[in-house]
Amino acid sequence: MVNWQVTAATIYCDDIDNEVTIMVYKDGSVRCVGYEKYLKQDRPSKRPLQCGGPECSRVIQYRDRIFAEEIEKTDS
Repeated sequence: MVNWQVTAATIYCDDIDNEVTIMVYKDGSVRCVGYEKYLKQDRPSKRPLQCGGPECSRVIQYRDRIFAEEIEKTDS
């Protein structure tokens, strides 16, 4: 069983073209600060964002890796 409330990592996101913080909660829900921050900004002079939001492959991969690590710890 997961014994933490939330874990976070900062990664570089090509879609946002900046670093973003990804948060994973013990219930499996995820949050990407880049999605919340940059998607709302008006960016007329820059390339359009291709942000996938909470379904982004980077977010999902991080969540899956965290839970896989937890499973490995409990199996050891």
